[in-house]
Amino acid sequence: MKNLLAAAAARFRQEPVLCLFGAAAVVTMFFVPPSPSYFGYIDLRVLCLLFCLMVVVAGFQECGLFHVLARGLLTREKHLHAVLLTLVLLPFFSSMLITNDVALLTFVPFTFLILDLTGQQAYKIRTVVLQTIAANLGSMATPVGNPQNLYLYNQYGISAGSFFSSVLPIAAVSLLVLVLFSVCVKNTTLRFSLPQAQTNANFKMLILLAVLFLLCLLSVFRILHYAVLFAAVLTSLLVFDRSLLKRADYGLLLTFVCFFIFAGNIGQIAPVRQALTAVLTKNTLLTAVGLSQFISNVPAVVLLSGFTKNWHGLLLGVDIGGLGTPVASLASLISLKLYIKQKDARPARFLLWFMAANLLMLCLLLIFTSLL
Repeated sequence: MKNLLAAAAARFRQEPVLCLFGAAAVVTMFFVPPSPSYFGYIDLRVLCLLFCLMVVVAGFQECGLFHVLARGLLTREKHLHAVLLTLVLLPFFSSMLITNDVALLTFVPFTFLILDLTGQQAYKIRTVVLQTIAANLGSMATPVGNPQNLYLYNQYGISAGSFFSSVLPIAAVSLLVLVLFSVCVKNTTLRFSLPQAQTNANFKMLILLAVLFLLCLLSVFRILHYAVLFAAVLTSLLVFDRSLLKRADYGLLLTFVCFFIFAGNIGQIAPVRQALTAVLTKNTLLTAVGLSQFISNVPAVVLLSGFTKNWHGLLLGVDIGGLGTPVASLASLISLKLYIKQKDARPARFLLWFMAANLLMLCLLLIFTSLL
């Protein structure tokens, strides 16, 4: 018995997010018994995209591409303010086109490399938390920046003018606040020596990875079907580098499966659905923000869209609602998982910073939104 408990404790320390969501999914099964409808909860597109991006980004890391990019950044920027600001703005602007998930999968590992090279490991938590906020808020500026925007844009037939006039003021204020937060540290001149940049793969492998990454982006924009992408990535790596298949974070993928089951079951509980119908008539925006804190903004928008015609309040609610708890946005789980894998990780401190920064930004944006 002791050995079993010790093994369970060890597994929880290794995969705390997976264990929590696994337990939450199991609890909801008592209210909504398992059935074939569970398969409808699981977003295979999201899982395939995450898998493909994980292995492709791992391939770039294996090739040493991030080291080359790091040298380029640090050769130009020698001051802490400039480096931290650049690291935060990269996911903010890139998420508008490549989505918040992709931006974090790409730039959080890059951030760890930069801060390790410069001896600024103390800023890892602060920077990754701000990057997560930046990716979530930057992605709200375009219809393709995140899944909830794309869903609402198509579901309600929103015009481009109406969409941008709704989200750009919030995105602009978010950018201003993020810039201020990023430079609220003592500025110092960075002193460091960069190791010789070397790539560990031939030019053909880099070209292959670049093509696969382009295919990932095409799939993000729904130009290429995710099944075609998955087949292309899997086949290419089986032929050229099978070791990269081991680099995917299968724990994170399983976490998403548990999350989909949890959120799907919550939406099937009749009292919950009835309560949502009642509160939506009072304040759509706040209802969307509140529900996002518990089941995430993507399931929240799918659930709530069937009960309201107020697309404006719902759009702002689920975008701003990505702030707050770690589960408010699926992208936040990616940052948390990537950070926990660091040797010097301090998960409790990360969560404290995460909650404080997210709640502060959430309150600021809610106040600003109320003034519009």
